[in-house]
Amino acid sequence: MSGQSTNVPCDPIAIVGVGCRFPGQVNSAQVFWELLVTETNAVREVSAQRWDIRRYYHPDSAQAGRFYTLKGGFLEQIDQFDSAFFGIPPVEATRMDPQQRLLLEVSWEALEDAGLVPGQLAGSQAGVFIGTCSNDYFRIQDDLANINAYSNAGSAISIATNRISYQFDFRGPSFSVDTACSSSLVAVHLACESLWRNECSLALAGGANILLDPVVSVGFCKAHMLSPRGQCHSFSAEADGYVRGEGVGIVVLKPLSQALANKDPIYALILATSINQDGRTQGMFQPSGIAQETLLRQIYKKADISPSQVHYVEAHGTGTIIGDYVECHALGAVFGEQREVEQRLRIGSVKTNIGHLEGASGIAGLIKVALMLKHRQIPASLHFERPNPRIDFEQLKLQVQRRTETLAPAPPLIAGINSFGFGGTNAHAILQEFTPAIHEQEKPSANHPIFLLPLSARTPEALQALAASYLNLLHSASVPSLRDICFTASMRREQHAHRLALVVRTHHELTEKLEAFLAGEKLSGMVDGHAKAEQNERVAFVFCGNGSQWWAMGRHLLEQETLFRSVVEHCSQLLQPYTGWSLIEEMMADEASSCMDRTDVAQPALFALQIALVALWKSWGIEPQAVIGHSVGEVAAAYVAGALSLEDAVYVMYQRSRLQELTAGQGTMVAVGLSPREVLDLIIPCEGRVSLASINAPRSVTLTGDTATLEHITSSLLQQGVFCRFLKLNYAFHSRAMDSIRQELLASLQNLQPQAPRLPFISTVTGDEVVGPVCDADYWWRNVRRPVQFAAGI
Repeated sequence: MSGQSTNVPCDPIAIVGVGCRFPGQVNSAQVFWELLVTETNAVREVSAQRWDIRRYYHPDSAQAGRFYTLKGGFLEQIDQFDSAFFGIPPVEATRMDPQQRLLLEVSWEALEDAGLVPGQLAGSQAGVFIGTCSNDYFRIQDDLANINAYSNAGSAISIATNRISYQFDFRGPSFSVDTACSSSLVAVHLACESLWRNECSLALAGGANILLDPVVSVGFCKAHMLSPRGQCHSFSAEADGYVRGEGVGIVVLKPLSQALANKDPIYALILATSINQDGRTQGMFQPSGIAQETLLRQIYKKADISPSQVHYVEAHGTGTIIGDYVECHALGAVFGEQREVEQRLRIGSVKTNIGHLEGASGIAGLIKVALMLKHRQIPASLHFERPNPRIDFEQLKLQVQRRTETLAPAPPLIAGINSFGFGGTNAHAILQEFTPAIHEQEKPSANHPIFLLPLSARTPEALQALAASYLNLLHSASVPSLRDICFTASMRREQHAHRLALVVRTHHELTEKLEAFLAGEKLSGMVDGHAKAEQNERVAFVFCGNGSQWWAMGRHLLEQETLFRSVVEHCSQLLQPYTGWSLIEEMMADEASSCMDRTDVAQPALFALQIALVALWKSWGIEPQAVIGHSVGEVAAAYVAGALSLEDAVYVMYQRSRLQELTAGQGTMVAVGLSPREVLDLIIPCEGRVSLASINAPRSVTLTGDTATLEHITSSLLQQGVFCRFLKLNYAFHSRAMDSIRQELLASLQNLQPQAPRLPFISTVTGDEVVGPVCDADYWWRNVRRPVQFAAGI
């Protein structure tokens, strides 16, 4: 292995969800992007509600115990927390660091943004990796009388991460990272490494930073690290230090192959991450250009990417004279080598918009770059009046992004993110634009005439707010299709107790019904209420047997539902080499030419329709926890349970229906409202001309056999007031008429390869659960000949 290069795994990491709270009232990726492209400066003067300015501020840096800057990037309402939503008692919530509170909320929002249902992830190997270096909340608790049993956990940096894992019942790696300002990008690095090593199935990675203790700012001012003007003038001659900021950012990460398989939304791809350390420099807080350059060379070599392919680097860019100088020279040394002067590397820093978020700064930069790649635009880096005279941008082949600009190069775009800790830990990540293939961009062309929008929340007030947010979406400039809105609400959202369901056909109708709900009005197609407490109810699918078919069954679904039709077409393709006719054509035939009364057509059609419905319902989030089939319905049940492959199931269906068609005209069947014991007393004298075909319920059975004998039996029963109804069949299924096909059926199915079911499969041959790979030729003969034990199976 010596001398062999170590490349990153071939499967990139997909960013499938983003949650954030940043200065400027940013509470989502969309709002953050609007702040960036509108070149908004979110830095403001500190509120008197946060700190007592008269006590701590003085413009003279020499003043003891005072800071000299009034500005920062601050969040609003950091004292607010919906503890009831997370089931946290108020007495515990009051002791929780606002970082912990915000991390919980933003983690939930990131998962929702990814379309992942938190409840469905419980017990999974999901990992949590959080960077944070602030412990202000612990320091400001100087009243010993208020310390309670929750205080230590509420302020512990470790619990900031562990609480997320606990809340969502995640079982993967979970730990906090403190490398100062590079903490959150180091957390992303560790999350990617964990995913590549299969230690976790998905990862939440990010960081948090909240400014509560003014003493920390006093210390940074004494070190002359903060800007007196309260602004990050990154790479500018006006650079005089940085401005502190606060915020929380979370990204949801998955291997690309898994994200594609799950059809997750994807912002961008992480190709590689890496970290290193400055080691011993001229001072512990003095950055090392050599270390930064080494890190960049190593990561791009590891990723097998030429630095000349990189379109942009989100720099650390704090706005300090030394820091900007060292970083730019490291960037120029690596990215300028094979780059023409007119193709200078674009650089910028999000710190010019929202301030330096310290422990969360790296995740803010990463989210900015992910959005930049998604939208193919580079936002401006603000406050760049005059270039830093110590940095020769032309020689280094660097260009600070002065205005928001659309990127035109052919995909994929590639960008890097720098993040440096003031203790010397450096991190870098390489992101690439996600360019889905054409087939991944295609959407079903079905034209649905009707949609169901399910909304839910933990409280009635929250449900009102949710409905209002959907109304705002409908009034926005870019409104998704009804299909997308309803699919996401159905499949990609947690379902809570307070619920609203709206049946709509158009955007306009949806708007009307949302407005009516908010106004307290009731309209048709609107249902709201409170769901019962969870009772762990389970869903079973019951697959019907022969006789339930009718002409044009499934016709509307074939015309309207692309997924449904694709499953039926697949069955038709598998069946046609055996039959010589097209199942699709038979199902779409007009009534005059329909052969649906023939069992060799009806049975395959029922099978295809049933498994197509299963696929459609699965796409809507409806899946069985158990299956049972009535007679021929067992073939579909066996396939859905995983006991038969689709190919084997289609072949069983072909042979079963083909051979049973040979028995046409040898009898019929009748449903009777009697118990099995009562029926036996009637058929024993018939000397085998009539048999018990199925036991459907305690007083519901089906008789099969000779038509004349059955007519005689039912005539007598009807006179006694007993329910009897002849089935529209010209076959005596489950009777001795089937004996003639026994040998050929067994011979034709001898090469089946049955499997053990993957989910509970209740047999109506035995009335018990199927255990092991038993669905062989003998099983299907018993399925054809023996009475259907449906009541026992139910």
